[in-house]
Amino acid sequence: MNRIFTVPCALVIVLIIIPCIHTAASTAADRNPVVTGNSEFAVDIYSKLKATEGNLFFSPYSISTALAMTYAGARGNTAKEMADVLYFSLEQEKLHHAFADLESDLNAITGQGHIQLLIANSLWPQRDYPFREEFLSLVEKHYGTPITPVDFAGATEEARRIINGWVEKKTIKKIKDLIRERDLTSATVLALVNAIYFKGDWASKFDPEQTRLSDFTTAEGGTIRVPMMHQRRKFGYRKLEDVQVLELPYVGGQLSMLIVLPTEPLGLTELESKLSTELLEIWISALPMEAVDVYLPRFTITWGTFDLVEPMQELGMKDAFLSGRADFSGMDGTRSLVIDRILHKAFIEVNEKGTEAAAATAVIMLKGPRPHRFCADHPFLFLIRENSTGSILFLGRVVDPGA
Repeated sequence: MNRIFTVPCALVIVLIIIPCIHTAASTAADRNPVVTGNSEFAVDIYSKLKATEGNLFFSPYSISTALAMTYAGARGNTAKEMADVLYFSLEQEKLHHAFADLESDLNAITGQGHIQLLIANSLWPQRDYPFREEFLSLVEKHYGTPITPVDFAGATEEARRIINGWVEKKTIKKIKDLIRERDLTSATVLALVNAIYFKGDWASKFDPEQTRLSDFTTAEGGTIRVPMMHQRRKFGYRKLEDVQVLELPYVGGQLSMLIVLPTEPLGLTELESKLSTELLEIWISALPMEAVDVYLPRFTITWGTFDLVEPMQELGMKDAFLSGRADFSGMDGTRSLVIDRILHKAFIEVNEKGTEAAAATAVIMLKGPRPHRFCADHPFLFLIRENSTGSILFLGRVVDPGA
């Protein structure tokens, strides 16, 4: 049965936030495959995003959650490809229940008063579009989504403003304008959105008086001056052949930042090429407590909005974006829906007191063929010709339209 709406500088460190959650064994049996799969997906998607220039920061958890909600409506080979790429090894009902349990555990950390960890999901369907009741109820039940109809067809910009406003509110104003102009069209029928916000103080804060300007070697081999924080005490630490690994816990001990520093100043590229879940496990597991003289740059990164469609296609999730092959019949009983965009934006600030981070993901779905996109927002070549003869009258390039 369908529900019809009629209501109106490149870092040289790898950062990993590790939740340490303890739940009942019965819950963990299904939750653990989700956590393990998310780690596998994190490594895979990092391998596709690492080629982007400059700093990189994203939330694999946010991306997985937004796509898990989308997966609830996927069927056939579309569902199989999504499951393979996202490492969804559980059957649909168990998978969504496991995501619900994991999110509940994560949100419960805030209730203990040590840090803020807030996760929220939402569904934004086109008003009057007949989505299946089973799909909406499943997502509503397991992901706690408010379902808010909007008018993509008649008021596209207003819909964008409303959704962005929800994301901004849920991320304490750290993620603004997740959905950009032209990311939505009159053919959009659904946006599935996840937002995550984290703020935590270090268990051992850095003294601002100890912060000094120091040299930092960039990815190109040059040096820049940056505010370098400093403290000396015992932390989880291990020195391996090609890296040093440091764990900085947040107050309460349930979350930590893991910093992986290549031994060679220009060793990040090689380190990234070897990144795997097995290597992550080596870095994470049981770091011995050692006295460490820690120097860490104070930094802020805002990354995105980035469209993840191409990286996901490269990983093997192809049918979901192709009209005639995409099967999201679990959403509306037809095979007319395709994923148009997977938008992601993330923010992190690390300073003497602790860390504040946020991210959001929006899966944008439309009805009908996904149009080719031609956006001349970078240098291009152009020519003017006489069509009957093909004679080229003018030829040029644009590298700076404003010059």
